[in-house]
Amino acid sequence: MVRGHRPSPGLAEHLTRLYDAFPFDRSLAQDPVSMVRPYREVPKAAEIAGVVAATLAIGNTTSIRRSFAVFAERAGDPVAFVEATTPANWPRRLGPFAHRWIRGDQLGFLALRLRRIYESYTSLEDVLLEGWGEDGGGFRDGIDALSTALRGPRGQRPASPRGYASLFPSPKGPPASPCKRLVLYVRWMVRTGYPDLGLWRRVPTGELRVPLDQHVHWIAYHTGLTDRRTRSWSTVEEVTEALRRVDAVDPTRFDFVLCHTGISGDCPKERDLEVCGPCSLRPDCRLWRSRRAG
Repeated sequence: MVRGHRPSPGLAEHLTRLYDAFPFDRSLAQDPVSMVRPYREVPKAAEIAGVVAATLAIGNTTSIRRSFAVFAERAGDPVAFVEATTPANWPRRLGPFAHRWIRGDQLGFLALRLRRIYESYTSLEDVLLEGWGEDGGGFRDGIDALSTALRGPRGQRPASPRGYASLFPSPKGPPASPCKRLVLYVRWMVRTGYPDLGLWRRVPTGELRVPLDQHVHWIAYHTGLTDRRTRSWSTVEEVTEALRRVDAVDPTRFDFVLCHTGISGDCPKERDLEVCGPCSLRPDCRLWRSRRAG
């Protein structure tokens, strides 16, 4: 596509400088992955905790972490919780749990779906790779397969609760969702770099896609990684390809940094010389390249 704004020739250096100087420990406590890391010694527990944490990753990080803590307290051991969930008890397993528009009966049904999946697969990585391999569809088809498995087959009994299916959209659409939460979940499971868990070893990091939340999209648009103003699967592919030209082996390593640059206020999303002055991405930012600083 024809770009209205291109990053500077030094973008790779600027991104690397931002990454190298980033205070990971400051931001980790604010990120949902911090809630999953304590489970990483038991891969199945981490998979389950990760799916729940990623599903809850809507809204501000404080409310996400608070809601996951409520889930963890009520569920206890995630593996035992899933294995004890049945077609008869799933609506009551978490009681009156609520996070934004996500309800306890929806997470109870998710536990039931996970139990059914684990009856046929050792790991959710197997589900991803099975979809990936069909007709050579690659990562997008893998995410679609994972989303489909978590939603469950049409006409299943018991039927999924109201609004449940919308928690797991597909990149194949319609519409072609960016699938931020499932893509984020897969990043947690695959990347070995801090702060991710690196539990899935058969998915190449170079094939991962960027979990495109509002912060990453804003910075990507303003630094010329994409000219798309809306978040869609096409935007995900475009931003990822631009980052792959910076780091072909691990393009999503920049995701955590870009996301928390926005969350922390290090990117104020307006021209502010005091805040933006030290930012290594300022030479690439369309807010600064088109005008003189005031």
